[in-house]
Amino acid sequence: MIVTAALMHGLGIHLGAWMARDGDVTDYVSPELYLDLARTAERGKLHAVFLAEQITNQENGVDRPCGTLDAITVLATMAAATERVGLIGTASTTYNEPYELARRFATLDHLSAGRAGWNSIATQNPHTAEQFGSTRHPDHGDRYGRAEEFLEVVEKLWDSWAADALVGDKVARIFGDPTKVHEINHVGENFSVRGPLPFARCPQGRPVIFQAGSSELGRAQAATHADAVFTAAHLLEDAIAFRDDMRTRAERAGRPADQIKILPGLSIILGDTEENAWARKRSLEEALGLGPNLAKLARRVGVSLEVLQANPDRPFPIDQLVPESEFSGSIGFRRSIVNLAVTERLTTRELSMRYGGGHQEVIGTPEQVADTMQRQFEAGGADGFTLMIDMLPSGLHDVVDLLVPELQRRGLFHEDYQHDTLRGELGLDPVGPRTAVPA
Repeated sequence: MIVTAALMHGLGIHLGAWMARDGDVTDYVSPELYLDLARTAERGKLHAVFLAEQITNQENGVDRPCGTLDAITVLATMAAATERVGLIGTASTTYNEPYELARRFATLDHLSAGRAGWNSIATQNPHTAEQFGSTRHPDHGDRYGRAEEFLEVVEKLWDSWAADALVGDKVARIFGDPTKVHEINHVGENFSVRGPLPFARCPQGRPVIFQAGSSELGRAQAATHADAVFTAAHLLEDAIAFRDDMRTRAERAGRPADQIKILPGLSIILGDTEENAWARKRSLEEALGLGPNLAKLARRVGVSLEVLQANPDRPFPIDQLVPESEFSGSIGFRRSIVNLAVTERLTTRELSMRYGGGHQEVIGTPEQVADTMQRQFEAGGADGFTLMIDMLPSGLHDVVDLLVPELQRRGLFHEDYQHDTLRGELGLDPVGPRTAVPA
């Protein structure tokens, strides 16, 4: 069965969503919006909602609303209004501390009765450093070195209480068994953490770990730590190669291949007819204009905006890209977008309309979108999809009311939840203390 997570960012993943949608622009800080999204996702039996947190708006200023609310706080609000849907939030290993993050996600797992997931990212936005008392943003290698140790510490903290450590024997006056709660006493290059966590082991044992990184360092880290990987793949052959590689790496790290789920992003624009789907696409593009799309494309691939603006109807200028060794953004996004441009010989303007903000974009009816999902799933290019919702809340309502029934009709999507935890719904085994061999 296909796994689905609905990714939500600002008022929609499309940069023009806030102008094209109905509703007040302040909705992105409204609890009512997030409650509606959570309930809608659960009504559609989606496996999870996925909040993409953006710590600072320095990159885009006040040009548009973005996902700058604290993801865990929003997910806790969603948890109170739902019972089954998973709750995944992004949090940086570069600009957080492992003890605090481990405590907060374990808290969410308790409050949601086992539905929490952490999307671990090594922040690539250099503007973030300025918000944390530093003018130097760590380079790629340093970020992933810190992230590796960060994940090790978080996992140790989540394992610091045994499953049966909380005794609760009122007669014997024994609350917890001290022999089953241990300090982790971690001392490393980046962190010194004594532990343990201050409360009992969470329902899933550990919240589900998502990871978003497709560079060599990102893949190695995911193979050891991640339960699921969020990636970009515009072409089917790239998607198959990535999934095969990650499953092989997981096995080398001492893990079963089916215990790492690959969920590439799929940016979808739905309509009950193909004409209506394209009308929705045009309304988003007309509201935005070409300029912001080119600016984001320039950042995604590492090319001068001036070069792209000079003649957008010429072939995309591959020869003007900065070397990958000098590129500070997401390597996975860059490679996927560039491969799309080269393979389909796109102009800059065509690429700006096709790259889906960084992910494969599909426009059409539920049947057409389901065709794309089925083809990639059955070819071994995905275990499921991170659905990038174009405009909120209407895009999520379209997924639930139009796409989900079509997937169910094809036998590709479950009819109802089968497990109590997010880990169970994703087909992941229960966890004991982490003993994986380093990749």
